[in-house]
Amino acid sequence: MLLFLDVDGTLIPFGSQRPYPLFEAPLTLPGPPAHPLLSRVDPTLGARLRRLARLGCELVWATTWLDDANVALSPWLGLPTLRLVDWPDEDAEPWLGSRAPHWKTRPLVTWAAGRAFAWVDDEITDVDRAYVAAHHPSPALLHRVDHRRGLTDHDFAVLEEWIAGGGRGSGQSVL
Repeated sequence: MLLFLDVDGTLIPFGSQRPYPLFEAPLTLPGPPAHPLLSRVDPTLGARLRRLARLGCELVWATTWLDDANVALSPWLGLPTLRLVDWPDEDAEPWLGSRAPHWKTRPLVTWAAGRAFAWVDDEITDVDRAYVAAHHPSPALLHRVDHRRGLTDHDFAVLEEWIAGGGRGSGQSVL
């Protein structure tokens, strides 16, 4: 089982009217954060993500940060180097307008290669859920995160239940 992780809006909250809490770099990190928004990421999220991995999923970066996620975020969160989804060139995706799934959806289904997966992102819509339901044979949870807050206790509860249940929890599963 895979857990695809977005960064912006999922681990780094943005767009709120209130100021964000700022977190100190973990003691194990040398020097200042490598990204100006990194201090918005609660480093305790790393322990919660590692717990999800122990429940039986592989964490995979599904972000435009690409390897910067491993260089900056993984050490900040105390995560090992994670595999990355390699995104296709923009021109490889046909333009379908508002009825098209998110540009990440098709590549994630392909990358999953029939394995069960959860995807946490702040831009998931019902169009994405419909696409995955029609094109992916295994259970899939497409969980939308509020970009103003990032991952919350509620989000982790949904993910924990779904992963522990082998893809059969009560989250927003498409199957």
